[in-house]
Amino acid sequence: MQEQISEPSRLRGDCSRCFGLCCVALPFTASADFAVTKPAGTPCRNLGGDHRCRIHTELRGRGFAGCTVYDCFGAGQRVSQVTFGGQDWRTGSPEHARRMVDAFPVVRQLHELLWYLTAALALPAARPVHAELGALLERTEALALGTPAELAALDVAAHRQAVNALLLRASELARAGVRSRGRTKDRRGADLMGARLRGADLRGASLRGAYLIAADLTGADLRDTDLIGADLRDADLTGADLTGAFFLTQPQVDAARGSAGTRLPESVTRPVHWTAAVR
Repeated sequence: MQEQISEPSRLRGDCSRCFGLCCVALPFTASADFAVTKPAGTPCRNLGGDHRCRIHTELRGRGFAGCTVYDCFGAGQRVSQVTFGGQDWRTGSPEHARRMVDAFPVVRQLHELLWYLTAALALPAARPVHAELGALLERTEALALGTPAELAALDVAAHRQAVNALLLRASELARAGVRSRGRTKDRRGADLMGARLRGADLRGASLRGAYLIAADLTGADLRDTDLIGADLRDADLTGADLTGAFFLTQPQVDAARGSAGTRLPESVTRPVHWTAAVR
């Protein structure tokens, strides 16, 4: 019997119920984030027979920082326990393993969209589009429950486009009150790599898809900002205020630098390595 994935765990990665799919399905290239190159479909050399990472507590020190900022949004356990009914990719045929590897990235994208839609439904100001958001959430959930063949044939890009259009409307509604005070800046897709934004007033801004790699956001006011898809790798959030920021995911926070004084929304947790950096 297939295991049912229930709320709220379905949108959080649970490695104990997954067969290490992210360590098999996803490719990575030797870089500052990964010590070696691995093609898609090939198990990582650090993956143990129990589907656990053999160097999990040493990933950053061993050159695998990229692994520490990854989240499948619960897709791993969905594919492992629901789509394939608990059948391990190691014990099945090569075709079975290939189907699991192909299904995982698709479901991962759908689960990410489920996370964003759920976050949008939690925005009181977006109430005018709550019905549409709810309908799209149900549709996305139905797609994630598809068979391996249905997942392989799914046009995820087209579905993502429909979701993104509605998320943009929700964002505009949520930031409307701030815009009326003249504080909003549209930085959508902006190249802000290494930018000096210390103490900047970005409250209510749209930073959708902005490149904030290594940007100095020390003490910046990021309250009520739209951070969907913003690249925060190595961005300095020390003392910044992200209270009420929406569409901010845990991987984004994990990829940034911060401090005990950084104020975060309740939807994410303070990364352990931030505390370690202060010591």
